[in-house]
Amino acid sequence: MTVRWIALPAALLGISAPLAAQDGASREAPQQADPRPVIVVTGSGLVRPPSDSAYSVTTIERDRITAAPSGRIEEVLGAVAGFQQFRRSDSRSSNPTAQAVTLRALGGNAASRALVLLDGVPMVDPFFGHVPLSMIAPERLASIRVTRGGGSGPFGAGALAGTIELDSADADTLGLASGSLLLSQRGESEASAALAPRLGGGFAVVSGRWDRGRGFHTAPEDQRVPASVRASFDGWSIGTRMVAPLGDTVELQARMLAFGEDRTLRFAGADSHHEGQDASVRLVGRGEWQFDALAYVQARNFSNVVISSTRFTPVLDQRNTPATGLGGKFELRPPVGGDHTLRLGADYRRSNGELQEEAFNAVSRLLTERRRAGGTNGDLGIYAEDDWRIGALMLTGGIRADRTSVTDGFYRAVNAAGSVVSQIAAPDRADWALSWRTGLAYDASEMVSLRAAAYTGLRQPTLNELYRPFVVFPVETRANAALRNERLEGVEAGIDVVATEGVKFSLTLFDNRLRHAIANVTLAPNLRERQNLPAIKATGAEAGLSANLGAFRLTGSMAWTDARIEGSGPSARLDGNRPPQVPRWSAASSIAWVPADEFELSLSLRHVGKQFEDDLEADPLAPASTIGAFARAALGRGLNLVLRVENVLDEEVVTRNSGGSIDLGTPRTVWAGLRYGL
Repeated sequence: MTVRWIALPAALLGISAPLAAQDGASREAPQQADPRPVIVVTGSGLVRPPSDSAYSVTTIERDRITAAPSGRIEEVLGAVAGFQQFRRSDSRSSNPTAQAVTLRALGGNAASRALVLLDGVPMVDPFFGHVPLSMIAPERLASIRVTRGGGSGPFGAGALAGTIELDSADADTLGLASGSLLLSQRGESEASAALAPRLGGGFAVVSGRWDRGRGFHTAPEDQRVPASVRASFDGWSIGTRMVAPLGDTVELQARMLAFGEDRTLRFAGADSHHEGQDASVRLVGRGEWQFDALAYVQARNFSNVVISSTRFTPVLDQRNTPATGLGGKFELRPPVGGDHTLRLGADYRRSNGELQEEAFNAVSRLLTERRRAGGTNGDLGIYAEDDWRIGALMLTGGIRADRTSVTDGFYRAVNAAGSVVSQIAAPDRADWALSWRTGLAYDASEMVSLRAAAYTGLRQPTLNELYRPFVVFPVETRANAALRNERLEGVEAGIDVVATEGVKFSLTLFDNRLRHAIANVTLAPNLRERQNLPAIKATGAEAGLSANLGAFRLTGSMAWTDARIEGSGPSARLDGNRPPQVPRWSAASSIAWVPADEFELSLSLRHVGKQFEDDLEADPLAPASTIGAFARAALGRGLNLVLRVENVLDEEVVTRNSGGSIDLGTPRTVWAGLRYGL
């Protein structure tokens, strides 16, 4: 770490601070006639620490979450400057394993570089590293909190580019019963329902969602063949959540989620199936000695059939990819006093999985190879962080130690006769790594806040990156069992201004360097390999605006990033190139008119600049701007008429370009239906 990494936050202090985030107020249980203390039940974790004011934070409230024109969580997150998916497609028309998310243009990768938490539980897939976006129903959420930059707190080893925290809605927010049913002009349907009764001092939520439809043609009309089909989808999810007080200051939370989805992409028979079952238990103590204890388990599976783009016959059957993730955390906040908030904790995550697939000859359709690959990754983290309030100044600093382990890794391929074609038995390895972050925030006045921060971060390679090779004809991509952990070094600074009541503006400058960035490096025209690049350098600016002016609500965000690959050795010819899937410009804005509770109308705009499919910058993806619309009108007795329009102007959005073979994003889609209680 050079001197400039440490000095820059202080140098930029005069132009720094986060957009103030609004934490939801705790709800009190009804007052009882007896003198016992009032029990506070929120269904959330501990109160946000003061250190949040030192970092770049954006909060999305429920009214914006439930007004997304597509009804998908990825569109809601797309309104945050710097948010990026691996591909531009939404979760109805992409392969589930391509649903990776990152922040601040740190490079397109099918593994997430941002930590996504649902009620405190990491949601990343144990084998592939993607986030199952389609199972996260927006109507179940109360708020979303996005913190950009590396983290050193709980599960900080996954927060390389930042943290996205999804908080579920409670019984008061959902009401006793709620639901919706919408249909599109293509006959697609979206149905959801929830029951959320109060149970004594706690509550329970049982919810479900079912999305299905024939989809649209992702292939342009001039590239379709008789085998071309629409991107059909059929997915469901069922969740339960229970919150109960165990005393005056201790609360028990339990959550279960099960989901399954089937998709077909591009060609007949190119079917995928994705399923999962998650369970977690959380104990939150809000007494003098505050604590947050969490344990969870995840079971996931994925299967996929690959169809030849020339013969249109099956060439690969990824028939089974069982994976398990389990872990937990414990955080303690002792009452140290003196305007200090001290957090001490430990967390653990273990990911285990195995790929089972068969390859076939495209002409004869005979079996050519059987392949198995998998292993176990582990991460044990210990962390400490302290916030110190001195009048208008808040200082924070934290350190984290991670012991990462890679064990039982293997790859084995045999031919139809059972003879070994290729085999790897990766050596076990483990190592300790230190990460840290520090920052400060200063309230210069009632209208202006300043902040600066510096941090480091860590991400472990996924089992998929380590052991699973794949072919997207005619390009073969080799796995690499020797991949190193990614390491982030970054600084940022910003300013938050309250221009007038209800009007806020923020500006953030950042400089990040991702060492050992994992990428699919082109070695020959038809050969790539997962390798650690020397680094990806990303420098940029993010701006945000929010204004509540009577019946009108305006939000906007914009990000400009100069991201470059630092290449040498096998990656020398990539030096100076922009990382794949990374735009220089992105922006989002929305304007809503809510004259009364009975009516709501909003328009949203999202722009994504030019980006490249590949590391050689040979296959460009043109810039795209899309407009969405949402309208709601009350019909009485809790019933609302809802109209949503995706891609109002029917903009052509290129989501994939492989040597001129392209896929397109969602065309204009009109949804209409009813909502009750939402």
